[in-house]
Amino acid sequence: MPELPEVETVRRGLMKIAAGRKINAIDIYYGKTITNDVETFRQALIGQTIKRVDRRGKYLLFRFTNDLTMVSHLRMEGKYYNQPIGGPIDKHTHVVFQFTDGTELCYQDTRKFGRMTLVKTGDEMNVGGLKTIGPEPTDDSFTLPFFTAELRKSHGKIKPFLLNQRHVAGLGNIYVDEVLWMSKINPEQPANTLTDQQIAELRKSIIKELATAIKFKGTTVHSFTNAFGDAGAFQERLNAYGHAGDKCPRCGTKMVKIKVAERGTTFCPHCQALKE
Repeated sequence: MPELPEVETVRRGLMKIAAGRKINAIDIYYGKTITNDVETFRQALIGQTIKRVDRRGKYLLFRFTNDLTMVSHLRMEGKYYNQPIGGPIDKHTHVVFQFTDGTELCYQDTRKFGRMTLVKTGDEMNVGGLKTIGPEPTDDSFTLPFFTAELRKSHGKIKPFLLNQRHVAGLGNIYVDEVLWMSKINPEQPANTLTDQQIAELRKSIIKELATAIKFKGTTVHSFTNAFGDAGAFQERLNAYGHAGDKCPRCGTKMVKIKVAERGTTFCPHCQALKE
């Protein structure tokens, strides 16, 4: 599933290929992608212009000129691309927005899990996981007092705690493994047992890692590409995720992979020892 750096990379691409374009027609080939009534969705957007594309956590927010917002969640495999109107459409392309400038924005999703929801601008935070989403992983939003208070309330393992979007927005399996390795924290460590120093270091690692991953245009492990069809480059900088059996870059110990909260989890048993 695309995580925050990948979704932000997509958003930046959409600002170049979709923002400022006026919709002339919409073709919908898989109606379940749209959570609204399909014809209502279509008629509400034809003739409207995409003013800009914002992001909150892993959600894309398309802002339209008629004070409507389309909330788009890519889920596992969703992606956007553009082409001239009339270009080839394969069986995995489910929604096509045709623009008056002769181009079209296509939504492709091999797993069919992605969803689009059209709401009045201002109501987007009532859609799906946006209702309970936590702060963005930035210095200003993701404060140390907030993070500390959330951790102190949790008796569960730190990895599922970080995967829960209520605590901090945008982290998924890849980046949780990375920030725990960076912070030398075992993925099964109970969240409320972290020391003040560990909490501060973990917060710092989360902010730094996601910002760096955005800089390198995200991580491509299976199929992620940006709005121009290009893969990310951050996978070349991963230290933990995908490196089970390799030597830890820090101490040389063999990295191991286990399951935590039903998610494959790679860590260094020496650097990230479970603390009593």
